[in-house]
Amino acid sequence: MLSEQCYKKIDRELAKYPADQRQSAVMASLAHAQVELGWLSPETMKEIADYIGMPAIAVQEVATFYNMYNLKPVGKHKITVCTNLPCALSGGVKAGEHLKQKLGIDYRGTTADGAFTLQEGECMGACGDAPVMLVNNHRMCSFMSMEKIDALVEELKK
Repeated sequence: MLSEQCYKKIDRELAKYPADQRQSAVMASLAHAQVELGWLSPETMKEIADYIGMPAIAVQEVATFYNMYNLKPVGKHKITVCTNLPCALSGGVKAGEHLKQKLGIDYRGTTADGAFTLQEGECMGACGDAPVMLVNNHRMCSFMSMEKIDALVEELKK
């Protein structure tokens, strides 16, 4: 299922750890697989488990613990809105509500065209930049006013 290129990336992660600690590369391996496939199916998690030499349930435990892993297909652009207390007090809840209205979906929803998935997230470690959002787990957007949210959505639509 995973490409040769993805396995090469996983091998680079595995090389960072002693042979008896291969499981230390599980999070990075899951991230590489998700970038390639868009989400982590049970079969993909099993494939990673077999490759790393871990029990499949242990890989699944990691994937289900962290909200950055997609356990079902998501839209082309997953927007995660931080609603923890510092962001909530600085407009995070309003930002989330604005996105819900703009996209016509609720948290954990995906637009009918498959372009956007909206997710509520935990602290992203940028409380001073609140409200913050994360796009596709890789791009952090700070100080998200309603205007900046509208501009972000328009940019992602292109």
